[in-house]
Amino acid sequence: MSTVNDSNLYTIMHARKSVRVYDPTHKIPQKTIEEIIKEATSAPSSSNLQPWKFLVIQDDKTKVELRAIANNQEQVETSSAVIAVLGNAEMYKNVEQIYSQNVAEDHMDETTKDLMITSTNRSYPYASLEVRKNIATFDAGLISMQLMLVAKEKGYDTVTMGGFDKTKFVERFDLPEHIFPVVLIAIGKAAAPAYGSSRLPLNEFVQFI
Repeated sequence: MSTVNDSNLYTIMHARKSVRVYDPTHKIPQKTIEEIIKEATSAPSSSNLQPWKFLVIQDDKTKVELRAIANNQEQVETSSAVIAVLGNAEMYKNVEQIYSQNVAEDHMDETTKDLMITSTNRSYPYASLEVRKNIATFDAGLISMQLMLVAKEKGYDTVTMGGFDKTKFVERFDLPEHIFPVVLIAIGKAAAPAYGSSRLPLNEFVQFI
């Protein structure tokens, strides 16, 4: 049985750092990026509606444009790719497909499927846009962390970026109204080690009652 000290999960968690200096000559194959994203989709989401989309930016000229949108952060241009994690505020429109697939894969029966679809259609479409965007943003955060851990397991480094002009991003990539950017994740091969970082003592932010 694995322990905290020898578990591969813990090794990857502690090895993952925010890398900002990348080897610009290294290109990750598209198939590998697809595998990373596919593995990351095992992340949980509200009602399993999976309110995320990904825009993978590999083209060098497009990355130069994106760098200007992203506060001139060098890693946007030098990383192998930038994965834009997007939220889908109309996630409920996928409910039939998702729960039908659950039945096809023997995760639930027809009765449960019908109950889940009915419950979703009674709530999500009537929630405010702000509420639905908050749900999608939260779930995008879960899959983003999972994506970075999967990438590290495959030998790649990452850094998340929230500092970019979201309005200009929407305009440049012509996103529909219900799709919105959450974070950018640069991925590639590190050309310099990342800085270490400290963590506050547990007793400063955990309370047991």
